[in-house]
Amino acid sequence: MKFTATQIAGILEGEIIGNPEVEVSKLSKIEEGTEGSLTFLANPKYTPYIYSTKASITIVNKSFKLEHELSTTLIKVEDAYKSFSKLLEYYNQVKLHKVGIEQPVFLAESSNYGENIYIGAFTYIGENVKIGNNVKIYPNAYIGDNVTIGDNVVIFSGAKIYSESIVGNGCVIHSGCVIGADGFGFSPNENGEFQKVPQTGNVILEDHVDVGAGTTIDRATLGSTIIRKGVKLDNQIQIAHNVEIGENTVIAAQTGIAGSTKIGKNCMIGGQVGIVGHIIIGDRVKIQAQSGIGRNVKDDETLQGSPALNYGDYNKSYVHFKNLPKLVDKINQLDKSK
Repeated sequence: MKFTATQIAGILEGEIIGNPEVEVSKLSKIEEGTEGSLTFLANPKYTPYIYSTKASITIVNKSFKLEHELSTTLIKVEDAYKSFSKLLEYYNQVKLHKVGIEQPVFLAESSNYGENIYIGAFTYIGENVKIGNNVKIYPNAYIGDNVTIGDNVVIFSGAKIYSESIVGNGCVIHSGCVIGADGFGFSPNENGEFQKVPQTGNVILEDHVDVGAGTTIDRATLGSTIIRKGVKLDNQIQIAHNVEIGENTVIAAQTGIAGSTKIGKNCMIGGQVGIVGHIIIGDRVKIQAQSGIGRNVKDDETLQGSPALNYGDYNKSYVHFKNLPKLVDKINQLDKSK
């Protein structure tokens, strides 16, 4: 699919400097640009590349001033980085645009769906499923009984959404996700054997939640596991039963959150963080990668380490930890001198 500089400038409300009819069909980094590609310049340290890039079109800030001749056509905008991101989103929408129901598909008679829908081949859609408008479900997806899916949702191939789950508007669920599997609930009997505790709740994803590939979100034992509006989850995250994650919180890959923990709004949680169950984490909390959280956390705390400390305390402690062998040597020398 090709776009001219005129078409791109129209989308971005930009000004063209150069050939308005030049065409591009791919995206590139500015230092790796080739003929027929589109790139952008936002970071000043990459400015020298604009004079050598072979990219056909380069998006730049309106403040950019030419110092030498160049071969690339410029599109000047208010913010090159934001405009390029906007263009990527538009490109993605065009690339992923599909409509219709492929065959074979199993679609239960009691299910219903809205307009402008795409359902890929080998998808299973169970009883009483409700699907909104402009939904795209890619091949080999599984949608269990009584699932509700809002408008403008994208479900990539191989995702599994168990029964009773609710998916809000504008959500993106990537390949390999499992939403609504049983929580890890077992109780020992008098013989020391573990018996399963039925998991009868569900999972609720509110609007504009992104779930990365391979992430698992367990259904509640009772009630709901809730992922609030605007939450962004990276790949390979485990969220246990009855967890609640507040609005606009972001969580990086390989984090594990144990059952019934409540996480506040606008938190930032790094990769490989482990969080115990039945605690409350406040709003705007920042947790550094590989930290272990075993207690309640107040609003606006920044934590690091395992068990986690206040970020400043951790850094001070780490200085002493690095010097520990020297301190031990000094203590040994003092003992010998007695």
